[in-house]
Amino acid sequence: MNSYDYDVVVVGSGPGGYVAAIRAAQLGLKTAIVERESLGGVCLNWGCIPTKALIHNAEVLETLHNAKNFGFTFDNLKVDWSAAVKRSRDIVGRQTKGVSFLMRKNKIDVIEGHGVFTDAHTLAVSPSEYLPEAKPRTVTAANFIVAVGARARSLPGIEMDGERIIQYRDALVLPDIPKKMIVVGSGAIGMEFSYVYHAYGAEVTVIEMLDQLLPLEDPEVAAEVQKAFTKSGIKSMTGTRTEAVERSGDGVRVTVRHLKSDKVETLEADKVLMAIGVTPNTDKVALDKAGVALDKRGFIEIDAVMRTNVPHIYAIGDCTGKLALAHVASAQALVAAETIAGAETVPIPAERYIMLPRCTFCNPQVASLGLTEAQAKERGYEIKVGKFPFLPNGKAQALDSKIGFVKIISDAKYGEILGAHLVGHGVTELLPELSLAQFMEITPAEIARTVHSHPTLSEVIMEAAHAVEGHPIHM
Repeated sequence: MNSYDYDVVVVGSGPGGYVAAIRAAQLGLKTAIVERESLGGVCLNWGCIPTKALIHNAEVLETLHNAKNFGFTFDNLKVDWSAAVKRSRDIVGRQTKGVSFLMRKNKIDVIEGHGVFTDAHTLAVSPSEYLPEAKPRTVTAANFIVAVGARARSLPGIEMDGERIIQYRDALVLPDIPKKMIVVGSGAIGMEFSYVYHAYGAEVTVIEMLDQLLPLEDPEVAAEVQKAFTKSGIKSMTGTRTEAVERSGDGVRVTVRHLKSDKVETLEADKVLMAIGVTPNTDKVALDKAGVALDKRGFIEIDAVMRTNVPHIYAIGDCTGKLALAHVASAQALVAAETIAGAETVPIPAERYIMLPRCTFCNPQVASLGLTEAQAKERGYEIKVGKFPFLPNGKAQALDSKIGFVKIISDAKYGEILGAHLVGHGVTELLPELSLAQFMEITPAEIARTVHSHPTLSEVIMEAAHAVEGHPIHM
């Protein structure tokens, strides 16, 4: 009988990895976690948490700029970007300490260093560029959960130098606000940083190759955000391909091609933020030595319980290429740990990922799940759509946050929620109601008859549910 150091070793400590380790330990498995940088991974250290801190700073600043709407006037407003950055890093420090506490509480061994497979049951851990003092060691395990995440990618031929051509990690700690910034890509990362830097005074232009900002979102939602961005002064170019980015003088020159007209244009800025997506870190851990199969993009292939082609090796999070969001990684983590322990779990089949929540924290916020109207029709559904704006809502009026709407798409035959698309103030906090409803097969008719507190923004969800049935109350 084989004797291993651990029942489970988790490689990577992001919101997938550390959650997997905690759940495995709760279920009685001897567990270790290997981390080459800082506990919490990209999300906690360089993604979700610090960006939301900066975004809240930007929201406060935006409120101050509109103070007259609330009856306030003042002179000599002073804005300190460095204080905002420091606040975000302080929050990160507190959160990483929290994860460290959870590891100790659950008796999880934290192994510092860069782990590389030498065979299907063995990981060689060595010092990393982030942890040069880490002690080399070899770790064996009956099971592994690979949670190595992903990193920012750039366009072919465009190298990110961390100074003028930057990625999200650089954007979080820039010492000064650039006068002009070009953001390539209008997914969540691009839109969030566009909002933050513009709020702090940068002249921002967003370049998107596809026909709309937020190309994966409902077209009406994307149009609402673009309208708000334009009104605030953020420029955007959709249907525009970035062909070259070059350092020039003290700044950067960007060559773009407008796809409809085939016109080429040259733009200049102080900084260019590349925000076109991520590439998996699967090339960093020698998965081939363990026999783990990757798809053609380098992501790890998994089944509904996160198992790879090697039965005792599981994978979760961004490195699986399913949906690169922290909460998805955490959901996958629970399934993987519970499967290893032989506990009851809730598998996530491939078709389920589209129903998981998606959020973008620019202003207005965007939150969604499921299919758009076009996608539902393409799949052959007869649909009913309910849409209700925030404008008539009393709480939205009180908050001076009147733009946006909630849209619910349901199957006309059975009432199943097929999609939900929200744009407006705080909608990322409203989406879980619809996520729960979709998961539990609650219909819009039932949501409409669920009493919602007044006055709250959540009443817009109730009204949209009424609208699906053809009888919104306040419109």
